[in-house]
Amino acid sequence: GIVYSREIDGQEFTFGVSGKLIMNVLVMYDRQTGSLWSQLLGESVEGELKGTKLEYFSSWMTTWEDWKGRYPDTLALVKGYSGGADRYDSYYESDRAGVIGEEHLDDRLQTKQFVVGVAQGDEAAAYPFSVLSFEPAVNDIVGGTPLLVVFQERTGTGVVFDREIEEQTLTFSLTDPEGMILTDDQTGSTWDGLTGVAVDGPLEGQSLNRLKSTSSFWFGWKDWYPETRVYGKDT
Repeated sequence: GIVYSREIDGQEFTFGVSGKLIMNVLVMYDRQTGSLWSQLLGESVEGELKGTKLEYFSSWMTTWEDWKGRYPDTLALVKGYSGGADRYDSYYESDRAGVIGEEHLDDRLQTKQFVVGVAQGDEAAAYPFSVLSFEPAVNDIVGGTPLLVVFQERTGTGVVFDREIEEQTLTFSLTDPEGMILTDDQTGSTWDGLTGVAVDGPLEGQSLNRLKSTSSFWFGWKDWYPETRVYGKDT
């Protein structure tokens, strides 16, 4: 999932589900103008506001247990559903590429392998969960932006940060996998790998800037970004 601000040029908008799909990705509509919006792009693709982009808010996909442990006073949205059954179990277990099938054939990864997808500048990169499980902190460059991908296998959480801070590019290693603590080679500061905040050392209190990313099935990501690089396959 991706979180966006509902404010555009000082006006608050409300959104709904249009019932449409573009390459298996949800299409929203706004109730103020009826324009259509791509959930993945965060951009209007049809209507009065076509080309307008929503402001990205950083978030991450994790378990309720992990989130509640970090933010015990959090509010939760309850939609009235209870129980352990998942009506989409059979969909997740099959190799079927969404509702409308694949746009581009690409067998570098299995159809429904999860990836952390990042698009920066004119380049896109996919970081497979299967690779991140063995390399949970990746220092990379995409579209000229030095970035850091951090992955917590236990919760399936993947976050992406800009590695540049105070006019220097940092290189990170995971020094405490259980606590998701990173250390940078340049200053020796230690960082919370999921929030990007330095918790000790010369840069204590500094924060890495979150970059837009999404956890997606491979078939969905490569349809939108057919020229995507696959980390661990193309590098």
